[in-house]
Amino acid sequence: MTGRAIADPGLLLDVVRTEGELIARTAEDARPGLSVPGCPGLTVAETVRHVGSLHRLVLAWLRLGERPARWRCHPPQQGNELAEFLRTGLREMVAELEAHVADEPCSTWWFLDQTYGFWRRRMAHEATVHRIDVQGAAGVKIDPVHDEIAIDGIDEVLTLWFGHRLALLGVSGGDSCRVAVRAGDRTWMVGVNDEGTAAWRASADEAGGADAVVTGAPTAVYLWLWGRLPFPIREVRTTGDPDAVARIWALLRLATR
Repeated sequence: MTGRAIADPGLLLDVVRTEGELIARTAEDARPGLSVPGCPGLTVAETVRHVGSLHRLVLAWLRLGERPARWRCHPPQQGNELAEFLRTGLREMVAELEAHVADEPCSTWWFLDQTYGFWRRRMAHEATVHRIDVQGAAGVKIDPVHDEIAIDGIDEVLTLWFGHRLALLGVSGGDSCRVAVRAGDRTWMVGVNDEGTAAWRASADEAGGADAVVTGAPTAVYLWLWGRLPFPIREVRTTGDPDAVARIWALLRLATR
């Protein structure tokens, strides 16, 4: 299994920059206390604080060459100050990522990708998902997600979060099942058993042995896997064992919380 991104590294860096600015711009015109529809309990202000703080954490990690042992920041509490807090951290983090080619070695939290490209990818999807959160909370038109980014995001949420993050949390999957996920011209297999969870890029033929199949347009599947679309939903079609699909979706909620 490879941990490297499917999307072009230059595109991913552009997405980090563009989506981060969209979060800031949308937050400036929205009430800070508005609730995020796809993530109950989260508000616009909390989302901006989270993303802006994460920019600074990643920057510190990049400069230290390891996860900061002691790290904290103090984001502001008010509207436009929060937007500027996000923008400042975004500019500094992007400048650091831009100063290194994507395949240059770099400390990360995933053993399969120890490069600067990991952070380009991770922060591109962090920004995209939370931009959708903020736009949804503000009640404005939600900008589309490029198919290449959505496909890459499906790969990341499955291989990194489901396949790796759950193991870090010590979560085992229980009874064995396999679910195929299809979007665009790509297929993934997602497996669960009493030893843990796994996800990998697969062939269409391999998906024939799955207990269930999930299909849909890339953006719909991407947002569904991230819990930003409800389960079940018409835009994402499922066939086969509904319990297997429900288990995968529930485990993803734990992995990505």
